[in-house]
Amino acid sequence: CVNVGCVPKKLMHYAGLMGPILHHDAQKFGWKLAPDASHDWGKLVETVQNHIRQLNFSYRSGLRGTGVNYLNALATFQGPNEIAYTQKGEEKTLSAKNILIATGGRPNLPSDIPGARELAITSDDIFSMKKSPGKTLVVGGAYIALETAGFLTELGYDVSVSFRSILLRGFDRQCAEKIGNTMRLLGTKFLPAGTLPSKMEKEGDGGKIRVHFKGKDGETSEEVYDTVLYATGRTADLAGLSLGNAGVVADPSSGKLDVDDGEATNVPNIFAVGDILKGRPELTPVAIRAGELLARRLFAGSTEKMNWDLIATTVFTPAEYGSVGLSEEEAVKRWGRDDIETYLLEFTSLEMAAAHRQKDPSLRADDFDVDIGANALSKLVVRRSEDEKVVGFHYVGPNAGEITQGFAVAMRLGAKKRDLDGTIGIHPTDAESLVQLDITGSSGESYLAAGGCGG
Repeated sequence: CVNVGCVPKKLMHYAGLMGPILHHDAQKFGWKLAPDASHDWGKLVETVQNHIRQLNFSYRSGLRGTGVNYLNALATFQGPNEIAYTQKGEEKTLSAKNILIATGGRPNLPSDIPGARELAITSDDIFSMKKSPGKTLVVGGAYIALETAGFLTELGYDVSVSFRSILLRGFDRQCAEKIGNTMRLLGTKFLPAGTLPSKMEKEGDGGKIRVHFKGKDGETSEEVYDTVLYATGRTADLAGLSLGNAGVVADPSSGKLDVDDGEATNVPNIFAVGDILKGRPELTPVAIRAGELLARRLFAGSTEKMNWDLIATTVFTPAEYGSVGLSEEEAVKRWGRDDIETYLLEFTSLEMAAAHRQKDPSLRADDFDVDIGANALSKLVVRRSEDEKVVGFHYVGPNAGEITQGFAVAMRLGAKKRDLDGTIGIHPTDAESLVQLDITGSSGESYLAAGGCGG
């Protein structure tokens, strides 16, 4: 999270959000800025890396200040209670009653695409990349790919996305499609679904990369890029740990670890948390909470275990997407269509409406087709048979992470639709839309806001 995940991603997302504000909105609100204002990629990377170094220093200081012996070395299991490591050329061992594995994941580069391992980079690399990425191909359709494509587009780069079938698999389909459509309007290009790289090769001596594509129907094409970035999933970083020496068995299909409800592997004194777990959310706060609860059970007499329900998350694309609970599709699958209702509102945030935020010129039908239109979507999924208990919260729009966090608490307390209806909204905000929803999906009525103040 700190080095190549949430923290640098959020900072670059923040930098990207400044782009349309500086180049368009600011002038509408009276700011007189230089018309040739440009972005300095090197300065952005310097700022991000300086902050990462500061965080690393504070974490190391915090560990040492509490008496933790911090060893910067690769550990390998010698047995269920012993690990070995090398420090300053000297082989050493440590023994412990309990051992926790929390090594996280590593991004993948495909071995079956000629040239990919030699010429492409991963999502980890972009945060320390010294040269400007230039014209970029992002391969992948999950949240890391879209977040990266989003901030690069907002920073002014020519960005294309190659994905296998659908965007944001596992998320609410309506919201995922809203994210994709909004990114298109902002200038991110999406290749036809199933159009994937089949080969890469150097193009001359300038560092450019020629990418050959093959579509799902066999059609071929090619294009030249400055950067090709893969964000097609991550592999549990377990290969170098010699797990077999301790008897720990990884799942053969996923390469991840199965644990019980107390985070124990098949070896009772060896525990695991984080992205190396099979079937668990790959989210930093989840790993932190699971680790905290494990420590309390082992050393403080606690019996509390991790609650895996209603974990909130946010996708930091240009139009952010926050969610808690079930997608509409998951709710219907679990309880049936007749037991599920949705409440919806699609609208334009007040600030963007006033500034008339514009869509990418290449997507304008004529001289009057300028405004980007509704940038936000609020959606609740409720269960009819439980007095419209909210089982899914979804919001696409500005500051989704900040908005979603509060509603996550309400959902954990069993909020029903009438609880939200009885709450007075803070005006004018985007979040107030979620306590004013009155149009149902089953009604067939338009849920696009007409008039009003916006967010």
